[in-house]
Amino acid sequence: MVSVQESGAGQTSCWLSRDECDDLAREAGDVDWKREVAIELMAQCGLRSDEVPRVTPGDIRYSDDGDCWLFRVEGKNTDGGEPKMRDAWMPDDVERNISKFVRERDIADDEPIVDVSASSVRRWVREAAQSIAERTESDGWEHVSSHDLRRSWATWHLVERQDPVDVRTMMAIGGWSSYSAIEPYLHAPTEGRIGEAMSM
Repeated sequence: MVSVQESGAGQTSCWLSRDECDDLAREAGDVDWKREVAIELMAQCGLRSDEVPRVTPGDIRYSDDGDCWLFRVEGKNTDGGEPKMRDAWMPDDVERNISKFVRERDIADDEPIVDVSASSVRRWVREAAQSIAERTESDGWEHVSSHDLRRSWATWHLVERQDPVDVRTMMAIGGWSSYSAIEPYLHAPTEGRIGEAMSM
């Protein structure tokens, strides 16, 4: 169930489980494959909505040293100032889906994989979430935004995984310049995670 938290400023923050992120991507994919890819880039790779349209096939590379897929992306500088380039991480299954999408849509190496505006990306998330909310009669989905996908990605890797990723690695691949910049994204651990952690 989507976890919703109201802030003092009247804003709503949501955290989705891995399964809920997958559900959202599938829901979007039922409309268009491109929408599924966009949501995967946010929910599985931690991109901001305005970073999604900047990714090209030529940005993606396999790192022999890291034994993983990485891709270059220009994103927000959380210290302020000019945007910064970073190497973001891409799960194997996301790379396979994107590679197939690129081949079937005949996208050139220097062309955006998701060739729409950031506002369209945000709208796709809202529409998919609203569709799930109507089908499941779950109010939590009505509050889900594109930024919640990045928030959920950070919480999963730093808090919920059995083998959490170290903070410095997450800061590097997620584009945060300090712990104070990443901390607001994190959610309290679930009861299941508390039980797992304390029984080790």
